Amino acid sequence: MPAVNKRSAAARWVAAFLVLAVGALAGCGSGPAPGGTGTATRPGTGTGTGTGAATSGPSPSPSPSAGTSLWGRSPASLAAVGDSITRGFDACDLLADCPEASWATGTDKRVNSLASRFGVAHRWNFARSGARVADLPEQMARAAAQRPELVTVMVGANDACRDTTDLMTPVADFRASFEQAMRRLRATAPEARVYVSSVPDLQRLWSTGRGNAIGARIWELGLCRSMLGDAHDLGASAEQRRARVHARVVAYNTVLRDVCAEDPRCRYDGGAVFAYRFSAEQLSPDWFHPSKDGQQRLAEIAYRTVTAPEAPSQGE
Repeated sequence: MPAVNKRSAAARWVAAFLVLAVGALAGCGSGPAPGGTGTATRPGTGTGTGTGAATSGPSPSPSPSAGTSLWGRSPASLAAVGDSITRGFDACDLLADCPEASWATGTDKRVNSLASRFGVAHRWNFARSGARVADLPEQMARAAAQRPELVTVMVGANDACRDTTDLMTPVADFRASFEQAMRRLRATAPEARVYVSSVPDLQRLWSTGRGNAIGARIWELGLCRSMLGDAHDLGASAEQRRARVHARVVAYNTVLRDVCAEDPRCRYDGGAVFAYRFSAEQLSPDWFHPSKDGQQRLAEIAYRTVTAPEAPSQGE
């Protein structure tokens, strides 16, 4: 959007934010997500809980010919698990989930979600704002119960986004939870394909937004304190804190890559989301969660990964 419109919208966002509970933005959103029951949605019918009003789904993106390979087939159903990013938090309204704008399962034409690009008949969103990897096994079990052909996973930001770096999820615990989640999936849906997104680069988000006065003001109210707290402090202690968070995100991505590599029906994005440089227009007014434009970019990355003839080279 034009810069003047973004400043105006952000100013209104801050004004409204100041009269609401700060806790709603702790981590990457906290508390149960509105909706999020995972009811199946048929594009154009509006019957799914938490996916927005009825819309005509966008035309699916071209996909490889059916039967060319396991990953070349277009899935007929898709389930998403994860956190606030997959719930479309802040993409539409102030401090609210907007699942219709989700990169994975949304119905918004501008986003053109992964599910819409494939034209899937059934889509479920079991993600929850504020979720950490410890919540993933239960989400995955709920997804598996639907027997989806494709499951998308995006989790880990909230494990690094804590009030202090000491509260970040230990890497060993992160691995144990992700491995358990995969076991829960395979117990019920052994043939489902799994797309695993890397965790975004939180330090790059800090670098992008710290020069914006309104964004920095929002961050001061409690958003991802481990990385975004004292955004203008460039002293040694603050830089070490941010470096520790960055290193933990890299370690989480290594876990996601390695655990996924053990499953022939799992495909990691090769670090593509971690490497992506979100612009101001691709971030919501909190300068942290993706806007609809940002959600569209996540959908594009996922689609390229899922439809590629071969898995991407393994990055972070």
